[in-house]
Amino acid sequence: MLTLPLIAALLACGAMAGFMAGLLGVGGGLIIVPALGWALAAGHLGGAHAQHLAVGTSLAVMVFTSASSVRAHHRKGAVDWRIVRGMAPAMVVGTLLGSLIAGWISGAALKWFFVIYAYAVAAQMLIGKQPKGGREIPGPAGQGAAGGFIGMVSSWVGIGGGSMSVPFMTWCNVPVHTAIGTSAALGWPIAISGAAGYLISGWRAEGLPWGSAGFVYLPAMLALMLMTVLLAPLGARAAHRLPVPRLKKVFALLMATMASEMLYRLLLG
Repeated sequence: MLTLPLIAALLACGAMAGFMAGLLGVGGGLIIVPALGWALAAGHLGGAHAQHLAVGTSLAVMVFTSASSVRAHHRKGAVDWRIVRGMAPAMVVGTLLGSLIAGWISGAALKWFFVIYAYAVAAQMLIGKQPKGGREIPGPAGQGAAGGFIGMVSSWVGIGGGSMSVPFMTWCNVPVHTAIGTSAALGWPIAISGAAGYLISGWRAEGLPWGSAGFVYLPAMLALMLMTVLLAPLGARAAHRLPVPRLKKVFALLMATMASEMLYRLLLG
């Protein structure tokens, strides 16, 4: 079961995840998934389904984090709702399909996918090179293809997709603050469809701890949700005042450290 020290650790993790999600448009799930995986292992919860629970619970938390973050960005006029309308439907389909497929993927495979993805994100942030704006936002077919791909990958990592949607929009000449705000808005349909998919795919899974709804672990979700909702608006406001490029490098080092710890446990078996 989750002990008081583990709950306190999850509250601290939720605070960091919420602030980073609002500040950078990425980071919520990339912090929550490895931290929750560690908490579940420490509490001897989930067994072979621990990674599924970590990813599904992360997406459930992002439902509330994204809603809180996008309100703050919208008040600053930093959300392009035309892009949201163009990409969100395909994102929902891609995320739901990916989360249902995840029920047939082993926990170890999901961990390997997360490690590779986290290293890729950390490397991109450390290099600090964003794609140069070389074109305009594509039409409905192009937006749909991008949205579906981002949604499916997000469903296997437990994120809101900002680490892919922000560079995509920057490449399409969208100003960075607008890309971050729009990414927060796109994270909401990803989170809803992903959480629903993990709830369905894990509904009949055996060995889940008490308090689980499919692959969503409700006690951890509540602890994380409380802090992410409180801190995401603060991060969104700070995005317009703090040195974001420098903070991205700090976040990248944190990602590399967490991915390395997960890789170490994978190699140990």
